[in-house]
Amino acid sequence: MLDHIVLATRNVKKKIELQAILAEVLGREIRVSSAAELELPEVRETGLTFAENALLKARSAADASGLPAIADDSGLAVDVLGGAPGIFSARWAGTHGDDVANYRLLLDQLSDIAAPHRTAAFVCAAAYVEPGGVQFVEVGRFEGSLAMAPRGSAGFGYDPIFAPAGDDRTAAELTAEEKNARSHRRLALTALAEHLRDL
Repeated sequence: MLDHIVLATRNVKKKIELQAILAEVLGREIRVSSAAELELPEVRETGLTFAENALLKARSAADASGLPAIADDSGLAVDVLGGAPGIFSARWAGTHGDDVANYRLLLDQLSDIAAPHRTAAFVCAAAYVEPGGVQFVEVGRFEGSLAMAPRGSAGFGYDPIFAPAGDDRTAAELTAEEKNARSHRRLALTALAEHLRDL
């Protein structure tokens, strides 16, 4: 029976979220250790898709720990830009993790694009890998559009400029509970957890 998983992240919030989703879907608590807790090596994200990068991280964590591993890779896909920034979301403005620079550059690039054509989605690929072979990947999409200017102070990344479909607020104006209930990460991890019922 599956009872211990390593999560290939150093993000404590991701670990807490995953643990809650797994408990809900599997109907029981499961032990989750993070890459940071197990001191696993960092992984270069050299894949060309969210799924490839998630698999790279999950395979590395499974190999290094000897435990089943889950990893995710996510970003923003803007329709009029052909899915960009995509896998480059975290470093769109040139420096990894500069959230404000990233979304300001994106807003500048879309300054002439009218509201009906500013559709976008947060995309998350979540991968599960066992040492020795078994693997699954699921993708979740959080559909919406891009605001003309940033609003809100919650969340991170592109949240201040992303308005979920059917909502006038940006993701940065939602509570954590509202966002997590329908986010791309929630959808991908919930779908992934369904595969684990029989393991």
